[in-house]
Amino acid sequence: MNTRKHSTLNGLARTLSKLGLCSRTQAQALIHAGAVQVNGRTVKDPELRVDPARAQITINGEPARAPVRAYVALNKPRGLITTRADEKGRATVFECLADAGLSYLAPVGRLDQASEGLLLLSNDSAWSAAITEPATHLDKIYHVQIGLLPDAEFLARLRRGMPVDGDLLRVKSARELRRGGRNAWLEITLDEGKNRHLRRLFNACGCSVLRLIR
Repeated sequence: MNTRKHSTLNGLARTLSKLGLCSRTQAQALIHAGAVQVNGRTVKDPELRVDPARAQITINGEPARAPVRAYVALNKPRGLITTRADEKGRATVFECLADAGLSYLAPVGRLDQASEGLLLLSNDSAWSAAITEPATHLDKIYHVQIGLLPDAEFLARLRRGMPVDGDLLRVKSARELRRGGRNAWLEITLDEGKNRHLRRLFNACGCSVLRLIR
């Protein structure tokens, strides 16, 4: 038995997602609705193992081909949710792209609602995975306005890190950019990114985040 060949197969929903046609959740919905055919047969099992190089996959009778790869750098405004749809009806980053005429895109990483700045989006799942994979330790630079005037020990504490809810949160580098009477701007470099990494770290240090820009 050729186990190597079978190890490369993916479930049908994941295959459609990796092609960049839709999210895995959207693919599962299409499959359950009977819109997806494999070799001319309607399939309703999202986990059916398929070889996209050999199987003829169609969606509503149209060949499931990978679209032209798209890569978008968006300057995310503050107040938008980094998701395609929000159950609370809040505005999302995709409202910025409504008139762009682009195919399905997925965020590469996230920025929370109150944060702003660089957000990458793409339908190239392999490229997106390479960007977000923790092992790559890709540097991400943030400008953060905080509600205190930091000293050298405060910046050193950010570099040493602090345990927060089971995570060791720290920064690769931190330096002061400028300061006012009661607040300051810092330049922070991360080579990893846990959920709400900087906000949780600054909160643990007894400091409020006024603005956060990537």
